[in-house]
Amino acid sequence: MFVDMDMDIRKITAQDTWPIRHQVMWPDMPVEYVKLPDDARGLHFGIYEEDQLVSVISLFVEGDEAQFRKFATLVGSQGKGYGTALLRYLVNEARVYPIRRLWCNARTSKSSYYERAGFYKTNKTFEKDGMDYVMMEMLLV
Repeated sequence: MFVDMDMDIRKITAQDTWPIRHQVMWPDMPVEYVKLPDDARGLHFGIYEEDQLVSVISLFVEGDEAQFRKFATLVGSQGKGYGTALLRYLVNEARVYPIRRLWCNARTSKSSYYERAGFYKTNKTFEKDGMDYVMMEMLLV
């Protein structure tokens, strides 16, 4: 794994996340497809390498739980450790809040990535737009 020392993690706006979400996750859909109704209340983070945003993630705190969504890294920047660094940052950021559980709906094809990061599969699975998902969680207390 390679992580460039010129990268930095910043809080960003929901609007900043949309181009990467769109390009990486659902390029064949209109950009509106990657906008979430609750984006305005989310916390959004991104990794920049030399002033270029390369990876994004959004956190939504609800009571004593938080969900992260729309985690995406530009294809040309994948495999360099940016996503791992951003996810690690998000987990630490989530610990600031009085939450007991951090969770996500992971594409089943990516579940081993989340397991390596300390998340566990639950028995909740579903299909959306031709993709299979599994709910994964990490207990923070």
